Amino acid sequence: MSNSRELLAHLVRFDTTSRESNLALIDFVRTYLQGHGVASELLFNEQKSKANLLATIGPAGLPGIVLSGHTDGVPVDGQHWTVAPFDLTEQDGKLYGRGTADMKGFIACVLAQVPALVQAPLRMPVHIALSYDEEVGCLGVRALIERFHAQPVKPLLCVIGEPTELKPVLGHKGKLALRCEVHGAACHSAYAPSGVNAIEYAAQLIGELVRLGETLKAPQHLDPRFDPPFSTVQTGLINGGKALNIVPQNCTFEFEVRALPAQDPWHVADALRGYAEHRVLPAMQAVSEQCAISFSELSSYPGLATSAESQAAAWVAEFCGSAAYGTVAFGTEGGLFDQAGIPTVVCGPGSMAQGHKPDEFISLEQLAACDRMLARVVAFVSR
Repeated sequence: MSNSRELLAHLVRFDTTSRESNLALIDFVRTYLQGHGVASELLFNEQKSKANLLATIGPAGLPGIVLSGHTDGVPVDGQHWTVAPFDLTEQDGKLYGRGTADMKGFIACVLAQVPALVQAPLRMPVHIALSYDEEVGCLGVRALIERFHAQPVKPLLCVIGEPTELKPVLGHKGKLALRCEVHGAACHSAYAPSGVNAIEYAAQLIGELVRLGETLKAPQHLDPRFDPPFSTVQTGLINGGKALNIVPQNCTFEFEVRALPAQDPWHVADALRGYAEHRVLPAMQAVSEQCAISFSELSSYPGLATSAESQAAAWVAEFCGSAAYGTVAFGTEGGLFDQAGIPTVVCGPGSMAQGHKPDEFISLEQLAACDRMLARVVAFVSR
């Protein structure tokens, strides 16, 4: 089996939503690789319920190329699908199913090139790196990167196959997600001034986040390569209170900072912490010394900013046939590879306009174009 469409059909049948295990898919890939004489290494999470897969084809001990993709997807819960999300459905030149665009289509194309890689006289290795839990904070890939970091020779290039319609993407924003917990003092709402309303003080903190977000729109902070051209701050979840006639004792909210590559998202988080410590908490503790405000990190990953003048950019432009370098608003594992000293470019089939939506699809044309791009990679490493 080396047809990318057939392989994609198999991959889509595995429900690898981030809350589920990806081991059945990993076992399928490992068996497929073994069938072509390719060994692979599994890197498990602590619970042994998920695993990364790393396989190397070609001469060891030399710098090579990493083809990287994540195996997890987002939930289909609450989405109205007109086709079965975990069966590949072909209609009008499009292949529908969860993960077709984001990003099992790329993985299928990579696997389809394995027979050619095994038979080619490779002058450098090709590493196939599949990760778990990208969608919930780029968690699994960190162990993969540590494995590369421990090797005496680092790869020359990493291609992250996120859907970019096979246009080379050199940059994306980084992300920091935090939870803030506000602990007040409950009392009967008829005597509200005797209590400490955690929701109202949380609202003050959220208002400060909005103000901090507005400062990031100043002209000196803009980068016109991105859309939007500034770092953004958003509160996405909030929970608090028990009943309308009880002054709420607790309130929790979660927020994220999506920062331009040149900016540190912790500047926003640290500024909010300072505001909480010096402005909000003293007012709360003036009523009750038991009041507290705490912050905890949920996830984070760095941005990506590969130079258009780099060799990595030139190579990927050669592979995909386009030097129309761009950026994307969504994050990828690319920033982590780049941070580890592995030059990285994002380039894969399909469009994120279809990702995370009901009736997600990838076109047959994009799948075939990715096959051609990866065939050029095989030719490149065989020169």
